[in-house]
Amino acid sequence: MPVEVGPAFRPRRLETSLDRMIRRSYGKRSFTKTSRKRGRYVSSCNAMGQFVDIAFDATVRQAAPYQIHRQHEGTALAVESQDLRRKVRIRRAANLILFVVDASWSMAAAERMKATKGAILSLLLDAYQKRDQVGLITFQKESAQLVLQPTASVEQARKALQDIPVGGKTPLSAGLLLAYEVLIRERRKNPEVMPLLILLTDGAGNVSMSGLPPFEEALRIAGLIKQRDIRAVVINMEHETLDRGLAQQLAERMGAPCYTLKELGAQELYCTVRDELNG
Repeated sequence: MPVEVGPAFRPRRLETSLDRMIRRSYGKRSFTKTSRKRGRYVSSCNAMGQFVDIAFDATVRQAAPYQIHRQHEGTALAVESQDLRRKVRIRRAANLILFVVDASWSMAAAERMKATKGAILSLLLDAYQKRDQVGLITFQKESAQLVLQPTASVEQARKALQDIPVGGKTPLSAGLLLAYEVLIRERRKNPEVMPLLILLTDGAGNVSMSGLPPFEEALRIAGLIKQRDIRAVVINMEHETLDRGLAQQLAERMGAPCYTLKELGAQELYCTVRDELNG
């Protein structure tokens, strides 16, 4: 059964704690530390034997108090290896937001997909995030699919999101494994990308890839996600009165917060993620 796209809206941009430390004006995108010799020089650190991209001003300040005790041998400033400071740089980095959505015929599947589509388009419509990318993985029946390759194109997203069926079994571990593989691949292509996995599920997987019990298999893959320091948020889709705590267990294994939304809409979904990043 195809699911329509939920209404898009123009959200506030995503921020991280690093944003709040270094932003100086409205409209800047996320920043991250970089080891390349590009980006804005914001501070310095001990060179630790890495004598590249030396911060000369910081090195001079470090060496200055010791000049009276050093042999100058015809130089104005005596610098020793322990004085050397390297530049710490930051540069604009893209967020990679990967939605992983349970499209099986479990509770509220159609509403879940509609809200996710609307949130994806809303993120892409944000004029201040042109370097950010959004992708979508769905899992249903026996497997998971990368429905929307990470993209910054609104039109590409609209086409990919037009017809996404729901129904069938719940291969939760397959969805998590595909998300893990996609994010690791994207991080290899761009080590400075800031990935965020948003999982919408009730945690009740019932298809295994390895012969392990389905939920145990899902927990193992969730542990891999945590080991690779991939940020994640779990949106618990289980009805509050029937909640078995499966989504919460999954979130704990991923080192992620777990939320239950009273109303699932594009704006509510986006705001939940934004508030988590801002926290």
